[in-house]
Amino acid sequence: MLGFMLFVSLLRFWSKGWIYDLYIKPHYFFPFYGFEFIRPLGQYTYMLFVVCIVSSVLVMIGYFYRIAIVSLFLSFTYIELMDKSTYLNHYYFISLLCLIMVFLPAHRYFSVDAYKDKALLVDKVPAWCIDVIKLLVFILYFYAGLAKLNSDWLIQALPLKIWIPARNDMPIIGFLFNYSWTPYVFSWFGCVYDLTIVFLLLNSTTRPIAYLTVVVFHVFTALLFPIGMFPYIMIVTALIFFSPSFHQSIIQQLARVLKVPASFLQADKTYSFAPVVNKLLIGGFVIFFTVQLIFPFRYLMYPDELFWTEEGYRFSWRVMLMEKAGNAQFTVKDNDGHQQIVNNTEFLTTLQEKMMATQPDMILYYAHILRDYYQSQGFRSPQVYVDAYVTLNGRLGKTFINPTTDLAKEIESFQHKSWIIPLNNEIKGF
Repeated sequence: MLGFMLFVSLLRFWSKGWIYDLYIKPHYFFPFYGFEFIRPLGQYTYMLFVVCIVSSVLVMIGYFYRIAIVSLFLSFTYIELMDKSTYLNHYYFISLLCLIMVFLPAHRYFSVDAYKDKALLVDKVPAWCIDVIKLLVFILYFYAGLAKLNSDWLIQALPLKIWIPARNDMPIIGFLFNYSWTPYVFSWFGCVYDLTIVFLLLNSTTRPIAYLTVVVFHVFTALLFPIGMFPYIMIVTALIFFSPSFHQSIIQQLARVLKVPASFLQADKTYSFAPVVNKLLIGGFVIFFTVQLIFPFRYLMYPDELFWTEEGYRFSWRVMLMEKAGNAQFTVKDNDGHQQIVNNTEFLTTLQEKMMATQPDMILYYAHILRDYYQSQGFRSPQVYVDAYVTLNGRLGKTFINPTTDLAKEIESFQHKSWIIPLNNEIKGF
């Protein structure tokens, strides 16, 4: 199912022309700090997607699985890291899931690999091979719920109070979005859902109704908000919580359709790792999940409001928590009296400009792009200043970046960016 969902997602991405629009058409790209060496490959970017698509198919059918899952992880993660403008939480989730799957014997039952080599066939694996996937899903949901325990989401129903009334033209239920209480219901339900759904899926008694809730919740969010394949990926992912007999019944139905011999489903063997490998894998996963549990809280090391500065925001399972809009006008000067007000559309796409205008690290990187460009145009030691104006969750807009700071001289790092003007309006909670 992982391979199938990625196959569909990648084909959808290609068919909508997004490969060209996002990774070939732009003149500049915003790399992630520390991964500046990862860049789009021009027209060869299509080949990168071909590799990713083929890998997803091979993972789906379990053919050359070990090579395919490594290839899928590397190609998908490379695509994810090419431009910060396209960052989404579920891309990060897929990369982590593919990384976990690299180390699991997922090709040892009901796969082409096992069909071609009967010696591979087993019907049981150590329980932790399943539990690590469940734990990753738990972290995604539970941390998303913790992130919703904030005053904007629960007390102000923001940003749903801004988004939901705009969907009052939906058939049948659209009229509900005109009521002032509706965003509060959605906000509180979303928070409770994220905090409890995994516990309900783990319990065999509550699992059926919990999974029905998963389906309804994610289908509804897919209808309300343009968030791509994420809802459907989560619907499929939740199947990991069902019992072995549930999955076995699905496999038996598929086997009948594919006319697979019954003997192929009767392995009666348990897969076991070599003792040293088993210890290394368990130790590696302990380290991996310790990092995953701590990493989302790195924002506590930074001053000022997280939603405003976004220092420590990415890769922390914060989904759809803010409505942020801004405008950034750059001025380039030098000591010889040259001065140029920048037209951002000459350098960035519409999406890049929109994302850049509200994210300080992207503002800084863009300032460096302008510095280097205007230096090549004859400016001597160019200085770059920005007049940035941002609004957060319906608050009155305010100046975002110190307009007297020469961003050309600032250096990207994990240190706090002191040139961000504080919000001075605390959002209480996680």
